Amino acid sequence: MVDHIILRVTRYRPESEAEPTAREYEIPLRKEWSVLDGLNHIKDHLDGTLSYRWSCRMGVCGSCGVTVDGEPKLACATFLEGYAPGPVRVEPLSNFPVVRDLVVDIGDFMRKLPRVRPWLVRPEGEPQAEGEYLQLPAERAEYEQFSMCINCMLCYAACPVYGLDQEFIGPAAAALAQRYNLDSRDRGASARMDVLSAAEGIWACTFVGECSAVCPKGVDPAGAIQRYKLTAAMEALKSLLLPRGAR
Repeated sequence: MVDHIILRVTRYRPESEAEPTAREYEIPLRKEWSVLDGLNHIKDHLDGTLSYRWSCRMGVCGSCGVTVDGEPKLACATFLEGYAPGPVRVEPLSNFPVVRDLVVDIGDFMRKLPRVRPWLVRPEGEPQAEGEYLQLPAERAEYEQFSMCINCMLCYAACPVYGLDQEFIGPAAAALAQRYNLDSRDRGASARMDVLSAAEGIWACTFVGECSAVCPKGVDPAGAIQRYKLTAAMEALKSLLLPRGAR
């Protein structure tokens, strides 16, 4: 029975190295160990200079996204046993600048996210309603799937459109916008329309579907984008055929 496995980890310091290199580490292979456990073992016992992100270890924070054998994965939810006998390639997420080793810069996403207003929008000057804005279970179910996004960036790493054109708003931002567009309490859909309907918005998506395939929470950002394309097309048609007051 194999009791060890090799992790082939990408090492890179852009400020001092011309290109990334791979370094191999032999670590114990235990049934309950994830890739994150393997990286922690390297950090604690073999090489304290290794850099990567993690926080919750429960598939909730989205911090530990890496590329495992060519696929974007959460390191904490990807188990080494499934890759035995190895070696296992662990690389940074694609389509993002590398800060150091497995740490990538997601600043582009963080700058784009506020543009889609991922919060409840209410009319300015509206009197605050007494009590709560209540929802029926069916109304909550409309957006629940899209609310599960944890901003792990796996979908951006898998998206060929974002890889070629980083002006593209991207799958997670579009899915989070749709989460609020479908919320019965929200009044911000029209304010999001200009951003989502722009050339670099939903229409840039070619519906490859890789973003949904790699999503660890089943958010289906590709489905959110296609659904919004239909909404945008219907709104454009209404604007052509109906008087303003009848829309």
